[in-house]
Amino acid sequence: MSTQTSSSIEEHEGFTAAERDAMKQRAAETRSARTRTSAAEKAAAAAQAVQDKIEQMAPEDRDLAREVHRLVTGAAPQLAPKLWYGMPAYALDGKIVCHFQDAAKFSTRYATLGFSDRAQVDDGPMWPTSYALTEITDQVGTEIDALVRRAVA
Repeated sequence: MSTQTSSSIEEHEGFTAAERDAMKQRAAETRSARTRTSAAEKAAAAAQAVQDKIEQMAPEDRDLAREVHRLVTGAAPQLAPKLWYGMPAYALDGKIVCHFQDAAKFSTRYATLGFSDRAQVDDGPMWPTSYALTEITDQVGTEIDALVRRAVA
């Protein structure tokens, strides 16, 4: 008979509380999208939800997310902002191309900009799909712009 308690098992198996919360947020996002009637209404609500989520972030993450949002929407206006597991994301034809994950989301030391397999960022037999962000300098902004343009090419 095991002496482990159910709480100690939960710590080692299954999903963390942050992961469970992200899944709940994704389910709510899906339900919310189904309640809208027109495509324009859905797009406007999704874009507003991204802005609202960014404004709820911790100041350091919020500044990064605002800049990522500006860069992504400027480089690829065909990408539609939407929430994805509670994170700002950008989709083409309903499929996520890239997303921003704030550091506070999973208590990590840096935020990330990630690209899905739909993004055309392939570079040989191996390439990065996620980038750590601690500051967006002019050079970093230029690199993000180029990555996003490449992702939707």
